[in-house]
Amino acid sequence: MSKETFHTLTTKAVPLQIENIDTDQIIPARFLKATTREGFGENLFRDWAYNPDGTKKSDFVLNDPRHYEGEHSAQILVAGRNFGMGSSREHAAWAIHDFGFKAVVSSFFADIFRNNALNTFVLPVQVSDEFLNTLFTALDSNPDLLITIDLPSQTISLETGEHESFEINTYKKTCLLNGYDDIDYLLSLQNEIKQFDLAHSN
Repeated sequence: MSKETFHTLTTKAVPLQIENIDTDQIIPARFLKATTREGFGENLFRDWAYNPDGTKKSDFVLNDPRHYEGEHSAQILVAGRNFGMGSSREHAAWAIHDFGFKAVVSSFFADIFRNNALNTFVLPVQVSDEFLNTLFTALDSNPDLLITIDLPSQTISLETGEHESFEINTYKKTCLLNGYDDIDYLLSLQNEIKQFDLAHSN
């Protein structure tokens, strides 16, 4: 997987106004045969998005062509409270990333999903219940609404002016901004580690 970074993202969003979405709904267990991260996106929310015969369900939001127009496709998923509950499978975050989402917004995330998402360079943006409702209302009125997520300033804003701050672990923020995995982060500290060793050697 090539190195990615996350700084500022301005894009449309897909509203999935369902609470308590678990990882088996994100990517059903029968699709967990691969061990690499690629290819899971086509089965994201499979049982909600497709009929048993493999045809798409026209009333499911991910099948709405208003959200997908080539390079202008939505890259933010806005979901109901308590997103990513259930099993600890990394594949849920892989499927979201492979589908093309760079961020998920909700008012609460399961801890394991949050960490898996960050490790996959998908930013989980936790907002208040009130701001989440504002997002859903705004997107219902205007599917083309642009949302900006600014990681350096830790803010999410609507082009209509509403905005809110969000929290993120400092270490994970550094990794996203620089495209680091855990090993990259340690390597970035080589000089500091050497200086520390020199200062404390006898």
